[in-house]
Parts: sequence; structure tokens; C-alpha cells
Amino acid sequence: QVQLVESGGGLVQAGDSLRLSCKVSGRTFRGGDLGWFRQAPGKEREFVAAITWSGGSTNYADSVKDRFTISRDNAKYTVSLRMSSLKPEDTAVYYCARRARISGPPDNRADYDLWGQGTQVTVSS
Repeated sequence: QVQLVESGGGLVQAGDSLRLSCKVSGRTFRGGDLGWFRQAPGKEREFVAAITWSGGSTNYADSVKDRFTISRDNAKYTVSLRMSSLKPEDTAVYYCARRARISGPPDNRADYDLWGQGTQVTVSS
């Protein structure tokens, strides 16, 4: 059974940086595109970033472009999200997810079939 486990969340101040990690485990994991989403209180879960299995292609939401960087280490079965210049509006629970359907842009939540439990990121002003 494949599982995704996020870590690295916390409380930081505006302008700080933070690095989230997602560990993929399970003998049946055969690779695949991975993504990060986030959900703020009272809001829909929204796309943040995605990366292909090879790591050769990445995509970002406009709101985080030039501030966040997604990367992966397939040898360690991890995907990371480096967040810099954090803003209070980045406060949310961050989830990593496995993309099951590879068609069109990677920002469609319905294309992801497996989710981690989430890690809280809080940015104070």
C-alpha cells in the first residue's frame, strides 16, 4: 500500500523560508508525477506545484511562482517544496498527492488519487 507522509510544517514569520518534505512509501509504488496542494480554513483545496516523475517539468500556481520550488529525489522517494518569502496568505495545511491521471495541466485536484495527511504552515505578519 502506497502512503504519502508530509513533514516540515511550522510557525514562521512573514518573509521567512520553510521546506516541506513528502516521503512516499510502499512496495507497490512505481513512480509518477507528484504535486502539492494547500487548504486554508474555509477555502477550497488549491493547487500549489507539481513535478513530473523525471523531475524535468514543474508547474506552479501564479500565487507562488518565483517564491516556491518543487523538487524530488527518486532514489529517496521524496518530493520537497522549498518556500521562501512567505506571506500570511500562505497559511494553510499543505498536502502532497500522487497524480493518477496524466492529462492536461496538473492543477486539477480530481486527477490525484492518493493524498498525505497534511502538514500545517502558519505565517505570522
